[in-house]
Amino acid sequence: MGVAAGPIRVVVAKPGLDGHDRGAKVIARALRDAGMEVIYTGLHQTPEQIVATAIQEDADAIGLSILSGAHNTLFAAVIDLLKEREAEDILVFGGGIIPEADIPALKEKGVAEIFTPGATTQAIVDWVRENVRRPAGA
Repeated sequence: MGVAAGPIRVVVAKPGLDGHDRGAKVIARALRDAGMEVIYTGLHQTPEQIVATAIQEDADAIGLSILSGAHNTLFAAVIDLLKEREAEDILVFGGGIIPEADIPALKEKGVAEIFTPGATTQAIVDWVRENVRRPAGA
């Protein structure tokens, strides 16, 4: 199929019951300012809604912002749904209040990258640029 033309498309989502979206909005704006297309789904999205949006929008990646402590469940649910819908080529990354101890298990599950609260928006933009939409076999 070749490399998709046009800007990288990222769905930024806040799954679960967490009511704080300032961080997600900051990331969405930073990615947009870097020339990416960002679809921000808003608060209180279910993993099903997030995956459906990503597939519908032909997204290259999903960025999850999770502060609620439910990161293990929510990341796993999104990754499992992508597999079920044969959309594993959509990269999943995320950030929020995620204990260092939980990061290896999340990566094992298939989360491409986790950004902890100290991460800069520039670091996240650079990571997305370098890791999303790698050509096949790279």
